[in-house]
Amino acid sequence: MSSITQSIPISKSPDRIQGWLLISAGVFLALYAIALTIAPAARARAWGVGLRWDHWIGYLVWLPLIILAHHQTKRHLPNRDPYLLPVVVLLSGWGLMTIWRLFPDFGIRQTIWLAVAVGVFTLGLRLPSSLDFLRRYKYVWLVSGLVLTGLTLILGTNPSSISGPRLWLGCCGVYFQPSEPLKLLLIIFLSAYLADKQPWVRISTPIHLEGENEAQAKSGKYRPARNSSLPLLAPILFMTGLTLLLLLVQRDLGTATIFVFLFTIIVYLATERKLILFLSALLLFGSAVSGYYLFDVVRLRIDAWLNPWVDPSGRSYQIVQSILAMANGGVSGRGPGMGSPSLVPISHSDFIFSAILEESGLVGGIALIALLMLLTASGLRLSLRAPDNFRRYLAAGLTAYLVGQSLLIIGGNIRLLPLTGVTLPFVSYGGSSLVTAYISLLILALISQSANTNPVPAPNPSLYTNLGIFLLSSLVVAAIVVGWWTYFRGPTLLDRTDNVRRAIADRYVRRGEILDRHDIRLATTNGSPGDYSRSYQFPELGSLIGYSHPVYGQSGLEANLDPYLRGLLGNPDFELWWNRLLYGQPPPGLDVRLSLDMDLQEKADELLADHSGALVLLNADNGEILSIASHPTFDPNTLDETWSDLINDADTPLLNRVTQGQYQPGTSLGPFLLAAQSAFPPLPRDLSLQIDGQTLDCSFPTAGNGWAEVIANGCPQPQIVLGEELGIDNVMDLMDNLGMFSIPNINPNNEEVSIQAESLSLEEIMVGQSELLISPLQMVRAAATLSAGGVRPKPLLVSAINLPETGWTGFPPAEESHQVFSIGSAENVVESLANKDLPIWQSVAMTPNGPDEEITWYLAGTLPSWNGAPLALVILLEGDDPEKVLEIGELMMEAVLGMD
Repeated sequence: MSSITQSIPISKSPDRIQGWLLISAGVFLALYAIALTIAPAARARAWGVGLRWDHWIGYLVWLPLIILAHHQTKRHLPNRDPYLLPVVVLLSGWGLMTIWRLFPDFGIRQTIWLAVAVGVFTLGLRLPSSLDFLRRYKYVWLVSGLVLTGLTLILGTNPSSISGPRLWLGCCGVYFQPSEPLKLLLIIFLSAYLADKQPWVRISTPIHLEGENEAQAKSGKYRPARNSSLPLLAPILFMTGLTLLLLLVQRDLGTATIFVFLFTIIVYLATERKLILFLSALLLFGSAVSGYYLFDVVRLRIDAWLNPWVDPSGRSYQIVQSILAMANGGVSGRGPGMGSPSLVPISHSDFIFSAILEESGLVGGIALIALLMLLTASGLRLSLRAPDNFRRYLAAGLTAYLVGQSLLIIGGNIRLLPLTGVTLPFVSYGGSSLVTAYISLLILALISQSANTNPVPAPNPSLYTNLGIFLLSSLVVAAIVVGWWTYFRGPTLLDRTDNVRRAIADRYVRRGEILDRHDIRLATTNGSPGDYSRSYQFPELGSLIGYSHPVYGQSGLEANLDPYLRGLLGNPDFELWWNRLLYGQPPPGLDVRLSLDMDLQEKADELLADHSGALVLLNADNGEILSIASHPTFDPNTLDETWSDLINDADTPLLNRVTQGQYQPGTSLGPFLLAAQSAFPPLPRDLSLQIDGQTLDCSFPTAGNGWAEVIANGCPQPQIVLGEELGIDNVMDLMDNLGMFSIPNINPNNEEVSIQAESLSLEEIMVGQSELLISPLQMVRAAATLSAGGVRPKPLLVSAINLPETGWTGFPPAEESHQVFSIGSAENVVESLANKDLPIWQSVAMTPNGPDEEITWYLAGTLPSWNGAPLALVILLEGDDPEKVLEIGELMMEAVLGMD
């Protein structure tokens, strides 16, 4: 650490270094303010309108303040450290602009407090650099702080919450939190007491010290003794314990943690005892465990830290929103004014770090952490060169306070540590914190004047090296964790349905339209940037199209095609980068064309309107889905009014029965068993089946005049015979070839999902009592093999995307030349199942769907004699109604064939 701190150049003329650094800070904040000004117009993609100017008040106050501070430090501290002031004013300016961006009312207050803080700093530059007045009245300072803090137990208030901890004093809109300066007063007390009371031992190499026990210090032959007895520590243990007790009564646990940390650091530096580190760590651990069981707030924060995803919208809401803000920032950030950091509670104070990361990204987070590293190195370099032990401990303690508290709140923001209610020094909103931090800067600046004028090497620099290694390595770990959330985990987190930033972006970026095969609009975006909303022209398609709603998230095709509709996929990489740079958002979404034919779709919805079930019509040649209906359905335009009823409806209207419904295939497998036969066994006399005292019969009365008749009518016993003739292994292979063990995906970018085929009983499969469940979409794919000459197609719903570079670009199905049946077998079966009045084949199967429910399947398709494209139709009705399913099926096929 000493090599790190010594590597910072000590210029003979710090004015030039400090001046250039301050100019750089001013330029950075000016550019930041310009970006905030144009952010509303950029977000709305309407340049020149809606510009924002209020934050310039903050900048125009901040700028002369830093000029004043620069000139006053030049005048009064010519040998100061040139890095301290630029680091601090950049942090405070960055925080000020962020607060103005979030809440202008708090921005004006923070601007006033900044003026007060810089005023105190500049006036304090006239104080003697020996700081004897702090050392001499150490008890007065600490007791005064304790008295003020104790008054909050009687007169305390909470300006932002009636039920929250009452940690503030004040009235008339001006509030002061005594626990903030109490941290500084504790550091002063500990440094002064240990420097005054520490015993000395003779050393062989003289050192030059000021202000210690005069006889020992001026002789240059003594150093602080390593052994510190209990009598030496007793008074500071009493005073620190009293302070901690007061903070615990107040339930200000974050500040109490800082106090334990500061006490540990300063006593360790003074006594050189590593035991104090162990005991303090044990104390903090024990306090955390006991606090978990004693205080609800501690239990809540530790639970949220350990697993925030258990209750992301409740107890863990703060930390989850903080993580989502970082994920939304990514590597480069959304840009000043372009994110949604106000979604994080208390984003101007406790969570200002995550607010900054959302708009400046990983780059901004590392830059802020780098400033804290520079502050660490500068502060500890001063402690290594301070003229006496009082100022040495004071410099180290103040550095530990500013950086340690920063680590504590940053760690809470990024889920590295449990969350504590402390501020980020110089950055967060809060007058008490800001003034205290600037007084700490003042003391460090005064020490730097003496340290650079009359430096005295530390007797044992390894202690400060250890402290520096701890602080710097902790900051590095924090930077790594920031990279984890912004870069590695960010894309996955942004896809969460509870990420409301997606819905906010939808208000500013036009979402792509969903069209049918004839470019009839099914889902469109209305309004203007900042007020976009989604509307659906055919409410009956709600279960298929789904919804994209700011409160209820997404479903259906809106969710499956979201990357295209949002513009994240399909646009060139440069277009994505350029739009993110200018607008903090993706480019407008891409339009999507479906294979649906709305004439056929409206007919399907009309026929299925009063029934619970599903209908899907497929082009058996290329797999295009021409019609897909699920009933009951819902109107996605009225979710705000009907959501509660929809989620509590026993008929599950939100379920797309075609793709998500799971049903027993049962005796609907008959046509496929028929096509797989090479020779037919004798037809059984009894066409029904007895199982568990229940009689399963044919869907329609039948005389049993041939295999085709009993299969078309869904008779169970003949299908058992056909299955036994094939054997269970061949039946399992047949179902695998038909796609019963794979789930088709209508998202063009996703592959099918295979499901494990369990050990199935042939009889259980045929009578609807097995573990095998399939969707109507799987069934229509199987039915298409009969209409298409034995070839199984891949269902295709998304036919084309309107890409910016190539226009409408098709999504052909993957090559799938899987021949399930021979052409002859398929044609023989469909001819045997032909309808006498229509050029179609059909079968009806009534089967149990588990122990307490019955369903009815209708399978149909065109015959080889049909001149058009081969078609396959599947209808499922929930219930026992073969007459109705046959009626719906034939009417639908008439409409398809143009015979209505």
